[in-house]
Amino acid sequence: MKIITSTARLATVTLLATALLSFSCGNSNAKKTTDSTATVKAEPAAAPSFSKFISEKQFNELFPERDKFYTYAAFIKAVDELAQIKVQVTRRAVSVYQFIRTDKSTGKSSTVRQDGDWNEPWAKQKPDSSYTVDYGAFCTAGDATTNKRELSAFFAQIAHETRHGQNESYTDGLMLLHEENTSLQYISDSDEYPPVKGQKYYGRGPMQISYNGNYGYASDCIFGDKKVLLNNPGLVETDPVVSFKTAIYFWMTPETHKPSAHDVMIGKWQPSATDRAKGRTPGFGMTILIVNGELECNKGEDNYSMKDRIGFYQFFLKKLGVTDPNCACSCGKMEPYKY
Repeated sequence: MKIITSTARLATVTLLATALLSFSCGNSNAKKTTDSTATVKAEPAAAPSFSKFISEKQFNELFPERDKFYTYAAFIKAVDELAQIKVQVTRRAVSVYQFIRTDKSTGKSSTVRQDGDWNEPWAKQKPDSSYTVDYGAFCTAGDATTNKRELSAFFAQIAHETRHGQNESYTDGLMLLHEENTSLQYISDSDEYPPVKGQKYYGRGPMQISYNGNYGYASDCIFGDKKVLLNNPGLVETDPVVSFKTAIYFWMTPETHKPSAHDVMIGKWQPSATDRAKGRTPGFGMTILIVNGELECNKGEDNYSMKDRIGFYQFFLKKLGVTDPNCACSCGKMEPYKY
């Protein structure tokens, strides 16, 4: 995730005290993609709209300086629509993938990605590993305290990524639609998600999603079609619903070597022996490692951006009426993942 280091500008806005209602909030190598569709048994009725858990007034008070692009209505629509999607990810060998995407509102499933080497004998030599990302679990997977902590952590990360105001005011989140330097293309080699000529994949949206591989992966999960965002990455800074969906996608979706920030915050992820040896422990600090570990983690306790994220987390915890007394908030001694 591309970090945004904003230049401080004088902006002082009093954030009104608010207490959120108690709620349950809980690039791989490939050659070609094949699509298939199958109907499965319809799932239970959709969960209540996220608007039941956070009001427009509360959202606006948490982000008083936000750009008008980032509306409450867009956030709620993004959460509600993406909650209807789950994706089963199966991996063969090291980096051969199949994605089966299910629309829970219709019960219809389709294979939206199946890498060209999927049926090669060498890819089948080891057992497959599989997991399911249910986007409906965003801020709904635990008890009220756990879920408020997750929402605080999510808000802290998107606020830091998009802040453009006064240091340590913590009122200046959701101000930037894209990173300041838009001349960089952020193109990486990817057989499955090749860049489209003339498009740039610089950081956009609340989580500043960047690189063609991330845009394509997000597009597969969100739309069931990698071409939507590969062909038009600008949607992330022109359509606020899509923009928020990319942030939720990033928060909820594990990478090849990383857990999801969601799994960390709800306590589902537990460190392996290797993780422990590299200082990786459950807590908010681990989400920093996931979002921007290469630039901010394993650098001691004085890294400005890391401390700013922690400050936002503590700020939102207070505003949402919860605490995290045992938080491992720092990633100062956590070794980033290597690819």
